[in-house]
Amino acid sequence: MQKKVTIKTLRGMKRRSEKICMLTAYDYLTAKHVDAAGVDAILVGDSAAMVFAGYENTLPITLDEMLYHVKAVNRGRKRALLVGDMPFLSYQVSQDQAIYNAGRMLKEGGAEAVKLEGGEPIAPFIDRMTRVGIPVMGHLGMTPQSVHQFGGYKLQAKCERSAERLLNDAAALEQAGCFAIVLEKVPYPLAGKVSEKLKIPTIGIGAGPDCDGQVLVVDDMLGIFEEFDPKFLKRYANLATIIRQAVSTYVSEVKNQEFPTLDHSYS
Repeated sequence: MQKKVTIKTLRGMKRRSEKICMLTAYDYLTAKHVDAAGVDAILVGDSAAMVFAGYENTLPITLDEMLYHVKAVNRGRKRALLVGDMPFLSYQVSQDQAIYNAGRMLKEGGAEAVKLEGGEPIAPFIDRMTRVGIPVMGHLGMTPQSVHQFGGYKLQAKCERSAERLLNDAAALEQAGCFAIVLEKVPYPLAGKVSEKLKIPTIGIGAGPDCDGQVLVVDDMLGIFEEFDPKFLKRYANLATIIRQAVSTYVSEVKNQEFPTLDHSYS
């Protein structure tokens, strides 16, 4: 059996220049499959709001709903590090709220770390959380909980001033105690520069090959969720077509009385 992945494992992978592989999961079976396939970390992302619940963005999902998904994923994985996404308004109101809700992710959900979006303004929150034993993964660049502020899912840090701000944010998150930072929709030269400057791993999504690792939404890369098709996405399968074909065949066979046969019936 492969050794359990921890936050220290990811730091060691950074030092050895070994790439980190992270995928999302929202249910027991998916977690079981991606864990067995060898991912290093599983993110129970607030993207569940879109790919699982059908909302148009990540904002509506609640902490209790996220805890449901974290618990299910925790039962399915054995080796991968489990990171739970902190949903919108579960940590922004106060540091005490952030600590309490993140603690629920670990205590009730079984997560081994939480992920927060934002830069310098939330660094003091992260500092307090890590000081009481809650591992935190940061998230910079295109932060989906700020989609309305950005005016859509757009490339971030394109100009020199915003690039410098992202560099400062990354340094602030590292100083506050983050063990890793997700960089989303950031120009790849800048992502490479951030990765080089930080001692902690960077995990890219639309941030190029020079990040220390990569993450994708599992429903996107398997071709199940078809509504989202950004430049950074590579589809490794087309399960939506396979599912529709299988169900269509089932419907046809039932309608034409071809299923079930006696082979599928008890005597």
